Amino acid sequence: MSNSPALIALAAGGTGGHVFPAEALASVLLDRGYRLALITDKRGAAYGGTLGKLETFRISAGGIAGRGKLSALRSALELGVGIIQARSILKRIRPAAVIGFGGYASVPGMAAASLAGIPTAIHEQNAVLGRANRLLAARVRRIATSFAEVSHVEARLAPKLVHTGMPVRAAILAQRDNAYPEIGSEGPIELLVLGGSQGARILSEVVPAALARLPESLRSRIRIAQQCRPEDLDGVRRAYGGTGIDATLDSFFADVPERLARAHLVIARAGASTVAELTTLGRPAILVPYPFAIDDHQTANAHAVEDSGGAWLMQQDSFTPETLASRLDSLFTQPETLVRTAQCARNSGRPNAAQALADLVVGLIPNESGA
Repeated sequence: MSNSPALIALAAGGTGGHVFPAEALASVLLDRGYRLALITDKRGAAYGGTLGKLETFRISAGGIAGRGKLSALRSALELGVGIIQARSILKRIRPAAVIGFGGYASVPGMAAASLAGIPTAIHEQNAVLGRANRLLAARVRRIATSFAEVSHVEARLAPKLVHTGMPVRAAILAQRDNAYPEIGSEGPIELLVLGGSQGARILSEVVPAALARLPESLRSRIRIAQQCRPEDLDGVRRAYGGTGIDATLDSFFADVPERLARAHLVIARAGASTVAELTTLGRPAILVPYPFAIDDHQTANAHAVEDSGGAWLMQQDSFTPETLASRLDSLFTQPETLVRTAQCARNSGRPNAAQALADLVVGLIPNESGA
């Protein structure tokens, strides 16, 4: 290995599900002494944290799931321009490896790296291989996965799969050693409701109505923290009025890791980041997948956790105040079920995912044994 540390390029952009694992990997690689660069689209200007400190190159990137001939043509042109831009950048910075995190923002950089013969890998956050990653899967050397089983992977590509897990934020890992909180027969019940980065109207509509249906002996013990869309906050406050429930409502919680650690039960969407955080900490959840996600990947994520015994999947069309109230009444009156489910969730977690992903990336670099 040369005296100069190797440069590794990250191709990432778009939603938190694609950015969070890139952020976690970047922290690990920097700690190991590697140099990093970020190849992203125009949205990369908004990144903070570790990614915001990296040398950043912005390129054109067109969506690959657009509908209509005009949209497809525009996307193809932007993709072509992005690949040309990425090839120029790669020639200039000469990375030893490039890893992509899905989403259309990663496609030009990964395609250009493959054409240049640079060692490459992609990370798939969901239990369904995303469309961008499907375009790249045959070209890259390794496909890192968050889940043990991932659909839409061609059989011939199976030897490329490596189950690393989904990297989570350092703030989540810091709560890993906090045991599942004991539920006393008369003590408070901590309930956390997360709707993803944009909140979820269905949770704002159903959860308060379900809790209002519980017997007073349970309602008086519940302390709920619920994330709502800003436009839903007033309505949810009114819904909790008169129920006797201690409710903390906001459109954003800056202390989600601490709230997760305190929670006896979480009700949430089934995005990859949320699932990874729940299983890393070992907290039981009722997962309500977003039904309009491309390829219904949230349902696949939720099924994977439910199959491990760490959560309950409730599809949105059957997520009603009546069905949720019945489920909550059963769980809160049989806390041993929550304790058992929490342990199953923890057992399925991959707290060392960022380290495992870093090992995979470093292993792509010829003659590299670690920094």
